[in-house]
Amino acid sequence: MNKLKKENSFSISEHLKKYAVTYMFIAMSVFFIVVSGLDMNYVASQLLLRLNRNAFIVLALIIPIIAGMGINFAITIGAMAAQIGLLLTINWKVTGVPGILLAAAITLPLASFFGFIIGKLLNKMKGQETIGSMILGYFANGAYQLLFLFIFGNIIPLNDNVTIVGATGVQNTLNLTGDVGLYMAVDGIWHLSFEITLYIILALIAVYMLVRYFIKKGSTIKLACGILALAVVGGVFQIPVINDVFTGRYSGGREINIPVITWAVVGILCLFNAFIMKTRLGQKFRAVGQNRVVANAAGIDVNRTRIIAIMISTVLAGWGQIMFMQSDGIGTFQTYAAHEQVGLYAGAAILVGGASIDRATNFQALIGTFLFHSLFITAQSAASNLFGDSAVGEYFRAFLSYGVIAVALVIYAWRGAQQSKRGGLNLEAIRGEKAMKKL
Repeated sequence: MNKLKKENSFSISEHLKKYAVTYMFIAMSVFFIVVSGLDMNYVASQLLLRLNRNAFIVLALIIPIIAGMGINFAITIGAMAAQIGLLLTINWKVTGVPGILLAAAITLPLASFFGFIIGKLLNKMKGQETIGSMILGYFANGAYQLLFLFIFGNIIPLNDNVTIVGATGVQNTLNLTGDVGLYMAVDGIWHLSFEITLYIILALIAVYMLVRYFIKKGSTIKLACGILALAVVGGVFQIPVINDVFTGRYSGGREINIPVITWAVVGILCLFNAFIMKTRLGQKFRAVGQNRVVANAAGIDVNRTRIIAIMISTVLAGWGQIMFMQSDGIGTFQTYAAHEQVGLYAGAAILVGGASIDRATNFQALIGTFLFHSLFITAQSAASNLFGDSAVGEYFRAFLSYGVIAVALVIYAWRGAQQSKRGGLNLEAIRGEKAMKKL
């Protein structure tokens, strides 16, 4: 009995240490929401809107993390590729969904090529990929500015509707609304109310649990607990106070709607991340991420596997940037600055969700995006109420972004030092060998 208590207390303490940042952000989010005094209908609608905009980009970080390459801040370069695709789409006056598809098609080869170059460079700096990818993003930004300021409009001819009249280069801001027809091209296809969407998702999860139960003959107790949990979630939403927040009856707010196609795309990416990890390539990602020496000894081309991981991440980040630019509430394309904070905010968000430099899941990416942006929504109002100055909230955002990343790097370095002190017991080598057995 005493041994069991010790094991339980140890697992709880380890869990708290592992997810300390996540629990801290949950506490801070609740505190900021209360102190900000913002209408809950507004907070809920903005949170779902920001999830809609940013989830795809954050999910693009998972594969390089599993492959042992840390936070891929070079997804900024994928965003640059997407913005080149959007610029050409606007220049050629292709509107609506065809315009989005064209931009995505242009992004694919560009981001793949950039990802290949990034992967080759990061293979030269093994162990320093997180910092290396951040520096590569800054370097690429200079080339991007040169492209948009001088090459586009001079060497590569563009229409007057995207260039600066009487000067060289692309306009600082391009409109995505009106005749351009790219604003909400995907978001606006099909909307459902939050209530209906919630029940559809709960029903799909229940069907999945039942199919899994009958195919694999799972535990009846687990199935019953899962169905009960889904019923509780559905029942909680029927509590008048909670229901009113999402239906718009709370303090005269508006009903919250969900862009179905956009969330379907995010769901497909989650399924892709889960599926690829069950393939031979996914097992190579895991083996390389857990121990490069063991993977190399087993005949895996470590460098090639790492390059593939970065290429996939860069392409996905580019498509995520397109989804972000067309989303509700944006409407304009800041040609010289829209990409600059992509890597920083996505990296901070996934770390907030409980991911580390070497491990990440879809759930961690989504919950991290939710928590990180909950502070973004409420920071200014909370700062105004606490300090009488909303500008404090803006500084607080930057502090959180860099602070979370710094803490994650320190924890990762500390873990490495602890493992090296263990001498013969190399946990990563053991994990690497286990991953290799699955190949």
